[in-house]
Amino acid sequence: MRLMNIERPIIPRQIVPRQIVPGISLNAAGHATIDPSVHDALFDLALRLETPTRLPVDFEHVVAAIVMAAHQNEIDAGRSLSADDTGLIEILTPHIKSVFARYGGNVGSDE
Repeated sequence: MRLMNIERPIIPRQIVPRQIVPGISLNAAGHATIDPSVHDALFDLALRLETPTRLPVDFEHVVAAIVMAAHQNEIDAGRSLSADDTGLIEILTPHIKSVFARYGGNVGSDE
């Protein structure tokens, strides 16, 4: 039995961004998309994280820490973001410190 070599058009597979938490998703290239609905929560978290970390935390640091925590399965994809969530603050604190230790606090770029 001989199989015929039939050429089929290559259809690019659409890669859906992975939701990290509601409002933050990460694409295959590692770029985060942040929905405007979570901007206030991210800014509030940044302010709240400055005390336990003793670092000048901003929006991008919080996003990086959330992604790092999600990669280590410390945050599930359905967890809401709130500066009043003490458990979330405890999870993110070491990741914020890690962002500064590894990258000197330089984590984002506007593209």
